[in-house]
Amino acid sequence: MLTHPTLDKLQTLRLTGMYQALIEQRQVPDMAALTFEERLGLLVDRELTERENRRLTTRLRQAKLRQTACIEDIDYRHPRGLDKALMARLATCQWVREHHNVLITGPTGIGKPQPGNYPYRSQIITGTHHYRYRSPSPTVWPDPHACRRDAPQ
Repeated sequence: MLTHPTLDKLQTLRLTGMYQALIEQRQVPDMAALTFEERLGLLVDRELTERENRRLTTRLRQAKLRQTACIEDIDYRHPRGLDKALMARLATCQWVREHHNVLITGPTGIGKPQPGNYPYRSQIITGTHHYRYRSPSPTVWPDPHACRRDAPQ
Protein backbone atom coordinates (compact mmCIF):
# COMPACT_ATOMS: atom_id res chain seq x y z
CA MET A 1 0.00 0.00 0.00
CA LEU A 2 1.25 3.47 -0.87
CA THR A 3 1.20 5.49 2.31
CA HIS A 4 2.36 8.84 0.93
CA PRO A 5 -0.88 9.53 -0.97
CA THR A 6 -2.83 8.52 2.13
CA LEU A 7 -0.77 10.85 4.30
CA ASP A 8 -1.26 13.66 1.80
CA LYS A 9 -5.03 13.09 1.83
CA LEU A 10 -5.10 13.14 5.64
CA GLN A 11 -3.32 16.50 5.58
CA THR A 12 -5.69 17.82 2.90
CA LEU A 13 -8.67 16.79 5.04
CA ARG A 14 -6.99 18.46 8.04
CA LEU A 15 -6.93 15.24 10.03
CA THR A 16 -3.62 16.09 11.67
CA GLY A 17 -4.15 13.75 14.62
CA MET A 18 -4.69 10.77 12.33
CA TYR A 19 -1.73 11.89 10.21
CA GLN A 20 0.64 11.97 13.18
CA ALA A 21 -0.73 8.71 14.62
CA LEU A 22 -0.30 6.89 11.31
CA ILE A 23 3.31 8.05 11.05
CA GLU A 24 3.94 6.85 14.61
CA GLN A 25 2.21 3.52 13.95
CA ARG A 26 4.44 2.90 10.94
CA GLN A 27 7.54 3.39 13.11
CA VAL A 28 6.47 0.88 15.78
CA PRO A 29 6.95 -2.74 14.65
CA ASP A 30 4.52 -4.13 17.26
CA MET A 31 1.58 -2.43 15.54
CA ALA A 32 1.44 -5.19 12.92
CA ALA A 33 0.09 -7.53 15.60
CA LEU A 34 -3.04 -5.39 16.02
CA THR A 35 -6.13 -5.91 13.89
CA PHE A 36 -7.31 -3.33 11.38
CA GLU A 37 -10.17 -2.26 13.67
CA GLU A 38 -7.81 -1.75 16.63
CA ARG A 39 -5.41 0.34 14.58
CA LEU A 40 -8.27 2.37 13.12
CA GLY A 41 -9.61 2.90 16.63
CA LEU A 42 -6.23 4.24 17.74
CA LEU A 43 -6.16 6.63 14.78
CA VAL A 44 -9.67 7.93 15.50
CA ASP A 45 -8.91 8.32 19.22
CA ARG A 46 -5.82 10.33 18.41
CA GLU A 47 -7.75 12.62 16.05
CA LEU A 48 -10.46 13.19 18.66
CA THR A 49 -7.87 14.00 21.33
CA GLU A 50 -6.09 16.44 19.01
CA ARG A 51 -9.34 18.26 18.22
CA GLU A 52 -10.32 18.52 21.89
CA ASN A 53 -6.87 19.88 22.72
CA ARG A 54 -7.13 22.49 19.95
CA ARG A 55 -10.57 23.57 21.18
CA LEU A 56 -9.31 23.91 24.75
CA THR A 57 -6.26 25.88 23.61
CA THR A 58 -8.48 28.22 21.59
CA ARG A 59 -10.91 28.76 24.48
CA LEU A 60 -8.06 29.51 26.89
CA ARG A 61 -6.48 31.93 24.42
CA GLN A 62 -9.78 33.72 23.81
CA ALA A 63 -10.40 34.02 27.56
CA LYS A 64 -7.29 36.22 27.85
CA LEU A 65 -6.63 35.18 31.44
CA ARG A 66 -3.88 37.23 33.03
CA GLN A 67 -2.78 34.32 35.18
CA THR A 68 -2.48 30.68 34.18
CA ALA A 69 -3.06 29.33 37.68
CA CYS A 70 -5.53 26.50 38.16
CA ILE A 71 -7.54 25.29 41.15
CA GLU A 72 -4.80 22.84 42.16
CA ASP A 73 -2.36 25.76 42.61
CA ILE A 74 -4.29 27.41 45.45
CA ASP A 75 -2.19 28.11 48.53
CA TYR A 76 -4.61 27.82 51.43
CA ARG A 77 -1.92 28.82 53.92
CA HIS A 78 -2.12 32.44 52.75
CA PRO A 79 -4.49 34.40 55.05
CA ARG A 80 -7.16 35.15 52.43
CA GLY A 81 -9.85 33.12 54.14
CA LEU A 82 -10.45 30.77 51.22
CA ASP A 83 -12.52 27.71 52.04
CA LYS A 84 -11.25 24.47 50.44
CA ALA A 85 -14.72 22.94 50.18
CA LEU A 86 -16.17 26.08 48.62
CA MET A 87 -13.40 26.33 46.03
CA ALA A 88 -13.83 22.64 45.17
CA ARG A 89 -17.57 23.22 44.69
CA LEU A 90 -16.88 26.23 42.47
CA ALA A 91 -14.50 24.13 40.36
CA THR A 92 -17.25 21.64 39.53
CA CYS A 93 -19.16 24.46 37.75
CA GLN A 94 -22.45 23.26 39.24
CA TRP A 95 -23.20 26.90 40.10
CA VAL A 96 -23.16 27.73 36.38
CA ARG A 97 -25.65 24.97 35.56
CA GLU A 98 -27.90 26.24 38.38
CA HIS A 99 -27.67 29.82 36.98
CA HIS A 100 -26.02 31.28 40.09
CA ASN A 101 -23.55 34.14 40.18
CA VAL A 102 -20.24 34.47 42.01
CA LEU A 103 -19.18 37.81 43.41
CA ILE A 104 -15.71 38.02 44.94
CA THR A 105 -15.14 40.98 47.24
CA GLY A 106 -12.42 41.97 49.66
CA PRO A 107 -9.92 44.65 50.54
CA THR A 108 -7.39 45.98 48.09
CA GLY A 109 -4.27 43.86 47.67
CA ILE A 110 -5.69 40.62 49.06
CA GLY A 111 -5.50 38.87 45.67
CA LYS A 112 -9.08 38.71 44.38
CA PRO A 113 -8.31 38.19 40.66
CA GLN A 114 -6.46 34.92 41.18
CA PRO A 115 -9.25 33.04 43.03
CA GLY A 116 -11.67 34.61 40.58
CA ASN A 117 -9.81 32.96 37.71
CA TYR A 118 -10.04 29.45 39.21
CA PRO A 119 -13.76 28.86 38.61
CA TYR A 120 -13.55 30.75 35.31
CA ARG A 121 -10.73 28.51 34.09
CA SER A 122 -12.70 25.44 35.22
CA GLN A 123 -15.62 26.61 33.11
CA ILE A 124 -13.37 27.00 30.09
CA ILE A 125 -11.87 23.55 30.53
CA THR A 126 -15.24 21.83 31.00
CA GLY A 127 -16.72 23.76 28.10
CA THR A 128 -19.60 25.29 30.07
CA HIS A 129 -20.94 28.68 29.06
CA HIS A 130 -19.16 31.48 30.89
CA TYR A 131 -19.20 35.21 31.35
CA ARG A 132 -16.85 37.19 33.50
CA TYR A 133 -17.14 40.81 34.46
CA ARG A 134 -14.48 42.67 36.40
CA SER A 135 -15.77 45.85 37.93
CA PRO A 136 -13.36 48.77 37.44
CA SER A 137 -14.23 50.24 40.82
CA PRO A 138 -16.33 49.38 43.87
CA THR A 139 -18.72 52.22 43.05
CA VAL A 140 -20.18 50.25 40.14
CA TRP A 141 -21.88 47.86 42.55
CA PRO A 142 -22.04 49.51 45.96
CA ASP A 143 -24.64 46.94 47.00
CA PRO A 144 -23.68 43.30 46.22
CA HIS A 145 -27.35 42.45 45.63
CA ALA A 146 -27.69 45.16 42.98
CA CYS A 147 -26.08 42.94 40.35
CA ARG A 148 -28.68 40.19 40.71
CA ARG A 149 -31.42 40.02 38.11
CA ASP A 150 -34.07 39.18 40.68
CA ALA A 151 -33.02 41.91 43.14
CA PRO A 152 -35.79 44.24 44.32
CA GLN A 153 -35.85 47.52 42.44
